[in-house]
Amino acid sequence: MLENLDALLLARIQFGFTIAFHIIFPALSIGLASYLAVLEGLWLWTGREVYLRLFKYWIKIFAVTFGMGVVSGVVMSYQFGTNWSVFSDKTGPILGPLMGYEVLTAFFLEAGFLGVMLFGMNRVGKGLHYFATLMVAVGTVISAFWILSVNSWMQTPAGYAFNAAGQFVPDDWWAIVFNPSFPYRLVHMVLAAYLTTAFVVGAVGAYHLLRERGNEAARIMFSMAMWMAAIVAPIQAVVGDFHGLNTLEHQPAKVAAMEGHYETGRGMPLILFGLPDSEAGEVDYSLEIPRLGSLILTHSWDGEVPGLDNWSREDWPNVPVVFWSFRVMVGIGFLMIGTGLASLYLRWRHRLYQAPGFHRWVMLMGPSGIVAVLAGWFVTEIGRQPYTVYGLLRTSESVSPIGAPGVAISLLAFIVAYAIIFGAGVYYMLKQMGKSPTPEEPETQAPEDFTRTAGLMPGPALQQKHSQSVPQPEYKE
Repeated sequence: MLENLDALLLARIQFGFTIAFHIIFPALSIGLASYLAVLEGLWLWTGREVYLRLFKYWIKIFAVTFGMGVVSGVVMSYQFGTNWSVFSDKTGPILGPLMGYEVLTAFFLEAGFLGVMLFGMNRVGKGLHYFATLMVAVGTVISAFWILSVNSWMQTPAGYAFNAAGQFVPDDWWAIVFNPSFPYRLVHMVLAAYLTTAFVVGAVGAYHLLRERGNEAARIMFSMAMWMAAIVAPIQAVVGDFHGLNTLEHQPAKVAAMEGHYETGRGMPLILFGLPDSEAGEVDYSLEIPRLGSLILTHSWDGEVPGLDNWSREDWPNVPVVFWSFRVMVGIGFLMIGTGLASLYLRWRHRLYQAPGFHRWVMLMGPSGIVAVLAGWFVTEIGRQPYTVYGLLRTSESVSPIGAPGVAISLLAFIVAYAIIFGAGVYYMLKQMGKSPTPEEPETQAPEDFTRTAGLMPGPALQQKHSQSVPQPEYKE
């Protein structure tokens, strides 16, 4: 049975499965690291204990998220060697150094300060601990910088040449790193990470507000999340428009699949919904807005929009998947904008914390950022097909010379391992989110408190009793 399976298809499924798991955790890590830096900064600035309480509440969730992101990221490099060795050989002279820069500048920075951030609250000064938190937050963004530079180069390759062995070699590192789609992709992804985190935080805040309307910590986290939604979601829409225009310039076939345009034409409609039929070359049961597609893509009512008829069938991406993934991402984006606007209205009416219906809606929107990130990556990666390096290296030419049974067995192993490991991690995160950040939450113990708890030193009560029953010696200066 396994011999009848396609090794290329299985390798693509395996990579898609693992990267879909992986991208969730870095997105949350980027947002949570910055959120923790803001919380600790507000605590140091205002002295309000509630900010410190929220910091300790979310740092536990961040630690698990960061750990799962690191573990799932290791699998990516493993697969490059096993399933995509030809791709690794062809692109190694360019992508290898970029990945190395990510380790040297970002991962070492995060790892160096993460321990201080997680366990150093009562062991170092406030200033040094806050500096460690800032460095972890900066490290997550630097990591995104290099990883997205790698991915963007695969989408819009630049600054390269070919050697005698047919490998991509660097010709201009500045052009490689800052390739045409990189600035748009970086800003779009970082904002997506912030929005993803904001709606997770907002959902947790809404949950605890429904249980206890006067919960101060829940009010603060909910308010901060809604400010983020109200401000960043509209900005993300503008950034997404610029990113789309850049994609139209450099990857027009991807945009044609996103829009469901099988034929080139002027004054093209915006297809809201429909069922793409690549065999017939049309979108069935389409709901359209006339000329709006040309207006959005060309800023002209009669602008010409390229269709998939400009490329041979073998160069088409999977149109239905790209078409619907794009609509899921954009639809969630509009829901986020609407949620942010609704929060502004409720805030203006002084009812932000007295609107249980809105709180339930925000709870439903909690995982929306994760879904939008996944949909966006489906558009990005599946829309690039059938290439790994767009227009230059086909996916079928990138796979390792490995049999289908080997790929199938490793895929099954990954599914089982991910279900157990990441299932446990997500369960812990949800359990932690279900706890209310109340003042009764135990404080992190200082070293002397730990020794007392471990029985190595008498506690305060025992010390007092001992001092009353045993004469204490007098010491003179």
